[in-house]
Amino acid sequence: MAMGLLVDGTWREDVSGEEFGLRTKDGHFIRKTSAYHDFVTADGSPGAIGKRGFPAEPGRYHLYASLACPWAHRTLIFRKLKKLEDVISLSVVAAVLGKRGWEFGTEPGATLDRINGKSTLADIYLLADPHYSGRVTVPVLWDKKRRTIVNNESSEIIRMLNSAFNAFTEVRTDYYSVELRGEIDRINDVVYPNVNNGVYRTGFAVTQVAYEEAARALFATLDQLEERLSRQRYLIGRQITEADWRLFTTFVRFDAVYYSHFKCNLRRVVDYPNLGNYLRDLYQVPGVADTVSLDHVKRHYYGSHRNINPTGIVPIGPLIDVTAPHDRGRFG
Repeated sequence: MAMGLLVDGTWREDVSGEEFGLRTKDGHFIRKTSAYHDFVTADGSPGAIGKRGFPAEPGRYHLYASLACPWAHRTLIFRKLKKLEDVISLSVVAAVLGKRGWEFGTEPGATLDRINGKSTLADIYLLADPHYSGRVTVPVLWDKKRRTIVNNESSEIIRMLNSAFNAFTEVRTDYYSVELRGEIDRINDVVYPNVNNGVYRTGFAVTQVAYEEAARALFATLDQLEERLSRQRYLIGRQITEADWRLFTTFVRFDAVYYSHFKCNLRRVVDYPNLGNYLRDLYQVPGVADTVSLDHVKRHYYGSHRNINPTGIVPIGPLIDVTAPHDRGRFG
């Protein structure tokens, strides 16, 4: 797989996957770790040893996100559910990657960068570090005051949005409550490698062995989740947690793109009685539908991954009705 990235502040196109550790010699896709891991906390104390602390303040932070990307989608959901739209401003990149990666634009759903006036997300990374080397990814949490990137790891950003800004919103829902953290972490440790990243490991594999290994692990995990959700409404029990939203952003894309584009075609989510109803249940939580754009999703995957889809043609289907009634209410 070829892709572009920044190397010592310079954009390089058609980068070899093996050269930069993005793929193993036997064809397995490797997701590189995020570069920025500082934390916004209520009082500005560091979120972890060795990290910088940033105090939560209304209007200080800006979120750069994509409607197409499942990782960025997590942060859009938390910003919506915690009613932080007036606390944290937002820029949304265009669906299809440009010559220098994610670009800002005026297409429906996208925005210009009205905070820093840049044309690409790569320019935002270079504002924070002119010699940055690595992938240019969404989401990005930007500090307007220090003019730097706080964090670009979605799993950490959603935890900041979950609790750090509680003084500026009336929503007190805690999706990562202390008493459930152990179980949430255990579920995440299964779902992330096999499902969230598993669809990418399947779709970006370049050998049959690597593909089948990832695909079989993916569907073995879906079978386990189907059985788990036959006994309870949500992954942890009777309440929605962070684990559900992390899974949701993969599920809502599964039948539209991963099933066909990434060859995850053993079964669709809708083919699982419990998983299909569970997806509709989460989609119908007030506010969540506003964060979903299957138009951006399909145009991004089919239009940007030319190594997988050389023509860039975006299929007109499938027809997906996530607004249909679900049966999850039987669990209370």
